[in-house]
Amino acid sequence: MISLSSLRPAVGSKHRKKIVGRGVGSGHGRTATRGSKGQKSRSGDGGKKVGFEGGQMPLFRRIPKRGHNSARRRIVYEVVNVNMLNKFDSGVEITSNFLKENGIVKSPKFVKILGNGELTKSLHIKVLAFSRSALNKIRQAGGKPEFTK
Repeated sequence: MISLSSLRPAVGSKHRKKIVGRGVGSGHGRTATRGSKGQKSRSGDGGKKVGFEGGQMPLFRRIPKRGHNSARRRIVYEVVNVNMLNKFDSGVEITSNFLKENGIVKSPKFVKILGNGELTKSLHIKVLAFSRSALNKIRQAGGKPEFTK
């Protein structure tokens, strides 16, 4: 009769783990199955950087870089809509760090408030940037928007 306690793996399907670097007598000593010499045989040199071309000067460094590139200085804002701020009590001072602590933004560095939805509470908001519609809605609700550096 077959039961869970009597089941065994098929003969030859289980292999002993390869143990390397434990002396010449083990059969996997000395070079520890890495072969001799070369980049892959060295410790710590397993991976290569993106764009690595085997020591040749990479393409990105060979081509000239000229002109203005706005992507280098672009600020990527974490956006928060005004309707997300309704869950806080009236009169609370909301900063970018406060928003991070409450799980609304991941990084408090560049936070921008946008005007989607309605704001029903009077809040004092201190962040880096506001959209024009967000400024109007915060002021209409009796709140105070303030820009930070």
